Amino acid sequence: PGGVLKEIRYAWTFDEMFSSFAAQGLDANGDGKLSREELAALAKENVDSLKEFAYFTIAPRGAKALEFGEPTDYFFDSDDKNNLTLHFTLPVKSVAKGVVVFEVYDPTYFVAFSLAEQKPIALEGAPGGCAVETKNAGDPNSTKLSEEFFTQLQAGADYGAQFANRITVRCP
Repeated sequence: PGGVLKEIRYAWTFDEMFSSFAAQGLDANGDGKLSREELAALAKENVDSLKEFAYFTIAPRGAKALEFGEPTDYFFDSDDKNNLTLHFTLPVKSVAKGVVVFEVYDPTYFVAFSLAEQKPIALEGAPGGCAVETKNAGDPNSTKLSEEFFTQLQAGADYGAQFANRITVRCP
């Protein structure tokens, strides 16, 4: 509202391998389906651990950093293949108006992100004239990098920045 970015609502779908690993033993009623209730503790654990990584939401170099509050409305759900999707809302504490740019990536490049192919971003309650642009960086070199390469990365190397997904929101 008013062209001010108030929050970012995420829906992160995890791959089959992570989903299977993370959900081991969580189907308490044994029905073969994972409910929000069965996944509640896992959702809390995930959003709590994301704080250390600034929720993988970073203002690019040279831009004023966005400040975030604690995540709200977080939960996991699962699809028919039991792939997990983490939903959470990240409140924006700082005033974010006009042109707001942020990137979604893991600085250590341990976690890879890609934006949804169909309608990856939607603005809700924005005044007329607001627009959003996305750039999904992709990773053309991931199959060429060895484990040794990643073990040699130094803390703060920020290797993942070159694979950042960039989101630009423009409001008058």
